Amino acid sequence: MDLETLEPGRTVELYISPACPYCSAALKHFDARGVTYAVHDAQNDRAARDAMFRYTGGDPTVPAIVVDGVYVQSGWGSPPRG
Repeated sequence: MDLETLEPGRTVELYISPACPYCSAALKHFDARGVTYAVHDAQNDRAARDAMFRYTGGDPTVPAIVVDGVYVQSGWGSPPRG
């Protein structure tokens, strides 16, 4: 899935750590493109962390990005880092 060209109306969820610079970059990316998203604090919210692990198969890398209920990637940048 190309995160550069998400169509309007997609449901985007980001599992983040508040101090993560890669998470901040991902949020800025979606903000600049007018993409609406939900943010889940995977560092401080155990339920959010558990949900992230279900999507990622246990990978703790943030940001973890889910679109329309489908896990897309963990990390941000090229190559993705987190």
